[in-house]
Amino acid sequence: MKKTNYRWVICGMLFLATTINYMDRQVLSLTWKDFIAPEFHWTDADYGRIAAIFSIIYAIGNLFSGRFIDWIGTKRGYLWAIGIWSLGACMHAFCGVATSAWLGLEGKEDLINAVGTSTAVIASVSAWFFIVCRIVLGLGESGNFPCAIKVTAEYFPKKDRAFPTSIFNSGSTIGALIAPICIPLIAKFYGWEMAFIIIGALGFVWLGLWVFIYKKPEENKHVNAAELAYIQQDSPRTIPSGPSPNPSLAGRGTDTTERLTSPLSTKEGAEEGPAASIPFLKFFTFPQTWGIFFAKLITDGVWWFFLFWTPAYISDVYGLKTDNPTAMLLIFVLYAITMLSIYGGKLPSIIVNRTGQHPYDARLKAMFIFTLFPLLTLFAQPLGAYSYWFPIVLIGLAGAAHQSWSANLFSVGSDLFPKKAVGTMTGINGMAGGISSFLINWISGYLFDYADQTQMHFLGFTGKPAGYFIIFCYCAVAYLLGWLVLKAFVPKYEAVSSK
Repeated sequence: MKKTNYRWVICGMLFLATTINYMDRQVLSLTWKDFIAPEFHWTDADYGRIAAIFSIIYAIGNLFSGRFIDWIGTKRGYLWAIGIWSLGACMHAFCGVATSAWLGLEGKEDLINAVGTSTAVIASVSAWFFIVCRIVLGLGESGNFPCAIKVTAEYFPKKDRAFPTSIFNSGSTIGALIAPICIPLIAKFYGWEMAFIIIGALGFVWLGLWVFIYKKPEENKHVNAAELAYIQQDSPRTIPSGPSPNPSLAGRGTDTTERLTSPLSTKEGAEEGPAASIPFLKFFTFPQTWGIFFAKLITDGVWWFFLFWTPAYISDVYGLKTDNPTAMLLIFVLYAITMLSIYGGKLPSIIVNRTGQHPYDARLKAMFIFTLFPLLTLFAQPLGAYSYWFPIVLIGLAGAAHQSWSANLFSVGSDLFPKKAVGTMTGINGMAGGISSFLINWISGYLFDYADQTQMHFLGFTGKPAGYFIIFCYCAVAYLLGWLVLKAFVPKYEAVSSK
């Protein structure tokens, strides 16, 4: 029997969800510098604080959302997650109205024309309204990756998971690619408020599709017996005789059973049966947990820095506003380059097929290769003195390496932990990424203001360019550090047992 390929439809839905997720995140970074800051008198530190608090809420949300999704299931979990973050995205549009009402002002003109100490009050009040919206957004978005990784574990065997993970993870790149083309134009012609509402509404459209498309593979009429056998090849599994909840599995006979196994399931794989659950606190007793956690903590802030600060970098260093056609093209090209990451999920499989290495060893070898490309960001700022295209191309290559690294790091979690624990482990993974983002955004905001005010010098650069170069230096070496930490905690494949 030729197997169906419905698992790729599910992968497509995960890709769309991640694309929407990142577009919602990008609205603020693409509008704050040139549209929102003039209205509310924000500094870099104000924006950095807003981005940092979003990140820490996202981190905390990840810690609990993974466990929540393991408990409630992926279908309802995704409905809750994307519903909450879409609501939070739309709420941003009303921050201006709320600030005016809170301060007793007439409207936008009074906010813009304020002078003296009142500008600091406006900046503070408006920032807190945005923080409230970012908290709602962060809580909802914290469910995306635990849901997506858990769905991938449900619909793909271990040997294939890095590739679909890299596909849906590339939604972050596509979201960041689409965002600079449409969001500044929406903000320019219809106001920054409409940018939040239009992009936020996309999530509600996705919800309607998910209700009808998703079911577990063994219950899904679009998944036939051959595809189900392929999906479940890692686990010893008995399909009982008699009626099946999935009509496509009918016709196998009434007196036979089928045992679906693979070398991973019989020799080294983590337990995948119904009892394969792990008490929450026990996760923190495993070196596998800490290896993944610290590898994510050290590296994830790099991507968030590129995501949240690249538009401001182009504006600050090169004087190109986000609605400038050149600026839009620069950001588009940057994220177009990061699309190379889609091949990052294939590299471990290529290494396995050519060398016969264990999948974990092949994944670690591939991840080491990905650590080398971010070293190029050391040259981004120096070469930027000749053309703004140099830093854009180099940051794009580093971003592609990050996404490849990230897809494989997520897959490490699904490789080492039982299916029933994948959501929780991915949540812990996401928490580490959120903390990393919190730190780099908070530090960057204050660093850039300090560098600008004091005209700080660093390795031949002065002012804000010096501040950006300091962050670029960290971005360059972060992945090598992360790889060394992961290798130290989990030097060889050792699956976590729920027993």
